[in-house]
Amino acid sequence: MGTAHSVVIIGAGFGGIGMAIRLKQSGVDDLVVLEKAGGLGGTWRDNTYPGAACDVPSHLYSFSFEPRTDWSRRFPQQPEILEYLWHCARKYEVLPHIRFGTEVLGARFDEDAALWRVSTEDGELTARVLVSACGQLNRPALPPIPGRDGFAGESFHSARWDHGADLAGKRVAVVGTGASAVQIVPEIAGTAASLTLFQRSAPYVIPKPDRPYREWEKALLAAVPGAHALSRAKVYALYESRALAFVKYPRLMSVMNRQFLRSLKAQVGDPALREALVPDYPMGCKRILISNDYYPALTRPDVDVVTAPIERITADGIVTTDGTHPADVIIYATGFESTGFLAPMRITGRDGRELSEAWRGGAEAHLGITVSGFPNLFLLYGPYTNLGHNSIIYMLESQFRYVLGCLEALRAHRLEWIEVRPDVQDAFGREMQERLRGTVWEAGCESWYMTAEGKVVNNWPGFTFAYRRATRRPDPRHFRARRAS
Repeated sequence: MGTAHSVVIIGAGFGGIGMAIRLKQSGVDDLVVLEKAGGLGGTWRDNTYPGAACDVPSHLYSFSFEPRTDWSRRFPQQPEILEYLWHCARKYEVLPHIRFGTEVLGARFDEDAALWRVSTEDGELTARVLVSACGQLNRPALPPIPGRDGFAGESFHSARWDHGADLAGKRVAVVGTGASAVQIVPEIAGTAASLTLFQRSAPYVIPKPDRPYREWEKALLAAVPGAHALSRAKVYALYESRALAFVKYPRLMSVMNRQFLRSLKAQVGDPALREALVPDYPMGCKRILISNDYYPALTRPDVDVVTAPIERITADGIVTTDGTHPADVIIYATGFESTGFLAPMRITGRDGRELSEAWRGGAEAHLGITVSGFPNLFLLYGPYTNLGHNSIIYMLESQFRYVLGCLEALRAHRLEWIEVRPDVQDAFGREMQERLRGTVWEAGCESWYMTAEGKVVNNWPGFTFAYRRATRRPDPRHFRARRAS
């Protein structure tokens, strides 16, 4: 089995790569990153569909310790984001620590040895500290539509895009109208002979202030000290201000809603189609999307929007309550299983406690990072840390610092393990639920932010700078610990 590693990280996306970099910078070199895929990148490795891009500006959707001044455009596209992550992994020498093609099946905390025993398809390894960097959007969700497996044509999820599928001249059905669909539809409309979009719930889609960076702008950002930092700060402040509408004063959404309706009317002339594209829930309750070409694509004569519920899928098409829609290809843009976090891995803590059982009523973790009953386990992008208004990279960097603080406490005080106290975790969970009440996310819609029972467990109900302040250092009073003998 070998000697126990200091830290094992599960996942090589933004969270795993950033955490590994920060650990190495703090002097921890005995670390391993376990990645089930053949390459790094997480969601930016998996989502290679046409038009895949980020909805946060590039200067903010990057590590503060590794600024990039030569982004090609304001909102980065998938290949450029993935290339940036590879650059970071190479520059900071993280690649030698990554074990690609190594899927974690589960992990068990050995209390006697004060070690995590991590089970993989290639065997077991041990670690003093286990960090989950699996993210929230890594397991594609396929809808339980009767007959789905009996479809005779090509079908795939947007996060598992089949690049061998030729859409030219085909009747293409797109199921779902989330963030990926808004990017996919404009890209494939016109290539396909026809495109039918099956909409269960209309999204709010607002204009995307995107454009390529001019060469002189990139030169200025690279040459002038502080120019990039100023650009990043400006974008951060603009996006952070939107938290007021999401969590403090949801009525402010009415201003954005009026702008949305004006923009929709300008882009969609057909009153019937326009009416079908107006959401039936308050703005912000679900993720607000950005695009300049989604609505124009829906007005094409070879594109049809179907709002009737899907009843079943047959060998040659989709049957809704209003008729049959032939299809040669079905693309599922149906999102992810976002509230399971570490699932389907089996994580066992002290006294044989199963994480799936502890989270039966919804995932809970103090500050979204530590879980009572699971010593030396730290989550990145865990419960209550998703955002509706700003960059998740900012939240991840806050979590990196907190985890490093916990590891420093282990070292400085010669502790075998630390574990957040159950009363502290419970108090944090109650605070989160109290603060979520009255937010736009609980305004009466179903979203990927909540469990099947309707409990919001994904989003941070506040400003990101408040989260950074809350995670600036671990409070010793929040933990119980065992000293090394």
